[in-house]
Amino acid sequence: MLTQERYRAILQIINEKNTVTVTELAQLLDTSESTVRRDLSSLDKAGKVKKVFGGATSIRQNVGSFEDNVSEREELMSREKTEIAVYSAKLINDADFVFIDAGTTTSRLIDFIENKKATYVTNGIVHAKKLICKGMNTYILGGKLKLATEAVMGAEAITNLKNLNFSKAFMGTNGIDIDAGFTTPDIEEAMIKEAVVNSTYMPFVLADHTKFRRVFSVTYSPLSKCCIITDSLPDNRFLDKTVIKEVMK
Repeated sequence: MLTQERYRAILQIINEKNTVTVTELAQLLDTSESTVRRDLSSLDKAGKVKKVFGGATSIRQNVGSFEDNVSEREELMSREKTEIAVYSAKLINDADFVFIDAGTTTSRLIDFIENKKATYVTNGIVHAKKLICKGMNTYILGGKLKLATEAVMGAEAITNLKNLNFSKAFMGTNGIDIDAGFTTPDIEEAMIKEAVVNSTYMPFVLADHTKFRRVFSVTYSPLSKCCIITDSLPDNRFLDKTVIKEVMK
């Protein structure tokens, strides 16, 4: 089998399975594992697949509607979230009217906010408590509560947002994809996020590198509408779509 034929076969297998090992590919293609490793390295450099230890994954993982609880996500990528939070907190100015989205990275942001002259609005239950305890001028949206993400959502929350025009918003996301944009598993949360992005002068999405090339059920914004603050960018093609700040580069 010629090299280009192997590349096409590998891509087809990975896109069907999402994840595959070197051993599996070697058996399916009737070739050596060393050849498969070289092929995966070439495809990874070309941005066609994501090479991982012992195999490779599709660059676009369709995760669907699954979402972990806050407690399960809190310690994931902890150092990366802290670096993103430290940088983001410095962007808040005295006159800002700021929205802070529910989420673990945005919750970490509050730990480093020092500006008490800005006004803050949030749909995060824990976020509101943290802001109040720090002496910030704080408002929380009214509406339905979701336990898994500790967020306020629903029609009432959308109504609360109708007359608000934010200077800055710090948004969370579950997935970032070149074609699908910013995605989340929950339709009602997506509606809140979309409404905020559309009424904000400078919306920022705070996301560590594991959020890239993942797709969840609902798109709430195209990449072009928001700046991204991340620890490191796993795929430079995203730079063609929006402004991205890498805080650990």
